[in-house]
Amino acid sequence: MADKLTPLILDALALAAAEPAGVPLYAAKAEPGMFPAAAAGKTAARKALDDGLIRVLRHAGTPPRELLAATDKGLRLLTEAASPKKVLEDFARILEAREAQVAQLVAHAGRLADSLAGMRATLALLSPRLGPDHPHAPCIALGPDASHLRNGSPMNAAPSRLTGPPAVAEPAADPDGLGGAILARLSDWSSSAAAGQDCPLPELYRSLSLRATPPTLGTFHDCVRRLHAEHRVYLHPWTGPLYAIPEPAAALLVGHNIAYYASLRG
Repeated sequence: MADKLTPLILDALALAAAEPAGVPLYAAKAEPGMFPAAAAGKTAARKALDDGLIRVLRHAGTPPRELLAATDKGLRLLTEAASPKKVLEDFARILEAREAQVAQLVAHAGRLADSLAGMRATLALLSPRLGPDHPHAPCIALGPDASHLRNGSPMNAAPSRLTGPPAVAEPAADPDGLGGAILARLSDWSSSAAAGQDCPLPELYRSLSLRATPPTLGTFHDCVRRLHAEHRVYLHPWTGPLYAIPEPAAALLVGHNIAYYASLRG
């Protein structure tokens, strides 16, 4: 009987050596264990425990369960009785399984990060419209500066334009001259060294800070929307990943698109 149990015990010790944080005593469908849950596995587990080859390391999970590890005596038996080739093959198989698990975790974490970045970017776009006294009004930062991440950005390409409404709205009154100032800045931009590139909305907004009464970001957004509805400016979408928007608060939500660039019509 001992000879039949030895291979099971050595396999269990090899798994325990590769999992120093502890392993369940018996294998289950969803996770590995030191021994199979069959009769021979249970007999081998009792012998390993009685001989002091394995020990309870800690309890984890809900409900708590025992996680076991190899003792020094068990590790000595593994190095003396097991075939080095067999141990290496076992370790290689365990390593492949762990690499697959890590890849799944990394992919899942990436999806969560993309989802979080998307929500934070949308909140950052909407927060200026809530008013300064709203508890959620402050711009929601996206974390580390990502201004160097321009993959998919239309800065150096001819981006698509956000579709305007089918009918051209009548030009609205512009008592404070903000609409005229925006059109003038875009005209200056199109004739400058930056001609051929659409003007980023953050840059356009900053250019208005020298006015006698600089507009708030919400007022700026409302005016740009009005000029877009009047078909006097084009709005161009951000086409890169949302987490890479350098200054998300200045971007503009138009329908289902995020506008980040503007240019004159005609």
